[in-house]
Amino acid sequence: MAIGKVEVNNLNLGQGTPPEIERHMLFIGKTTKTELHGKVTRINAMTDLDDVVDSDSLGDIVNAAQLNGKQNWTAAIYGLADDGSWEDAIDHANETDSFEGIALCDVTKDKADFDTMQSKAEELTSKLGRWVFILAATPGIDTENQTWAEYETAMIFLTKDVAARWVTPVPMLNGNNIGVLAGRLCDRTVTVADTPMRVSTGSVLSLGAMPIDSAGKALAMSTIATLAEARYSVPQWYADYEGLYWSDAMTLETKTGDYQFLEYVRPVHKANRRVRFKAIARIADRILNSTPPSIELNRSYFRKVLFDMSETTEIGGITFPGEIMTPRDEDVTIQWVSKTKVIISIMIKPHNCPKHIVVNIALDLSNKTEA
Repeated sequence: MAIGKVEVNNLNLGQGTPPEIERHMLFIGKTTKTELHGKVTRINAMTDLDDVVDSDSLGDIVNAAQLNGKQNWTAAIYGLADDGSWEDAIDHANETDSFEGIALCDVTKDKADFDTMQSKAEELTSKLGRWVFILAATPGIDTENQTWAEYETAMIFLTKDVAARWVTPVPMLNGNNIGVLAGRLCDRTVTVADTPMRVSTGSVLSLGAMPIDSAGKALAMSTIATLAEARYSVPQWYADYEGLYWSDAMTLETKTGDYQFLEYVRPVHKANRRVRFKAIARIADRILNSTPPSIELNRSYFRKVLFDMSETTEIGGITFPGEIMTPRDEDVTIQWVSKTKVIISIMIKPHNCPKHIVVNIALDLSNKTEA
C-alpha cells in the first residue's frame, strides 16, 4: 500500500432497550363526548378525566381503569359516534401507537363478534407484527326482566363453542367491570405474569353497585362461579374477608389450548415483541451463520430476552419471582433449513401459581409429654 490509512467505525450492536408496550391499553366505545370521536386521545395517571370524558358508560369505564391502574398508568381513548366501527378504530389507533391490550367497551351480544375480535387481533400480528389481547364487554343482568338463573343460561350460551384465544369476555355486572379489570391488569406493583385474582394486590377500586335480579335477589358467589366456569372474568369475594377481589382473566381459548389465561398470554406476547426486534437486527448479518461458534453466540443473544424476563427481586429476605422461570440452555435452539432461512425456537416456562389452596389440619391426641 502506498500510504497509511486509518478508519474508525462505530458499530451498532443492537443493545438498546425496546419501548415498553406492556400495560398500555386502548379503550374504544361510543360516547356523547364528540371531541373524542374518530381520534386517539392519550391519557395517564395524572390526567383530570373530568376534562376529557363525559359521565357516560365509556367515561365510567376509563375512570375505573385509571383508579385501578394506579401509578404511572397510561392509556388511550378512541371515541365512537353511534355509527362508528371498532374495527376501523383499532386500525386508526395503530397508525400512531401500539397497545398491549384493547378494551371494547360497548356490550357484545352476538357470539359471532368474538370471532371478529380474534380475527382483528390476528390481523394486527400478520400486518404489523403486533400482539394484543382484547377485553370484550358482555351484558350485565337485565334487572327488570331476568332472574339470575335466566341470566346464567343466556351467558353460558353466549360463549359456548367459541374459540378466540386472544379475547377475554367481561360481564358488565356492575356497569364498569371492564375498566376495573383493565386497570388491575396494568397495576405496576405486579408483573404481566400475575393473575388479577392475586389477593395481595389489594381490593379492587371503584367497582359499581352490586346488581340484583328481577326477583330482587342479590348477586351471589354461586352465579360468579357459574360465569367463571363459562370463561368470563368476574369480581369475587371471600366470606369473612374484607374487600372485593377478582377471578382469573380467562380467554376464549379451546379446552386443551395453552392460552386459557391472560397470565400466560401476556408474557408470551412480551417475549414475542422483544425477540422480534432482536431478529430484525440480525437480518442479513452473517454473524448469524451455521458454524458452531455462531450458533452458541446467537443462542445466548436470543436467550437474553428470557433472562431479562426471569429476573427476580429480593426484599427483606422475600424473593419475588420474575415473569417466567430462568431459561435453560436447551430452551433456545437454532436450525438452518437452507442457506438463507433459519428457524429459532424458544421455550418459555411460567411459574406455578396457587389458585386452589388445600390445607389439611390433623389433631394429635397422643399422650406424649414435652421433655
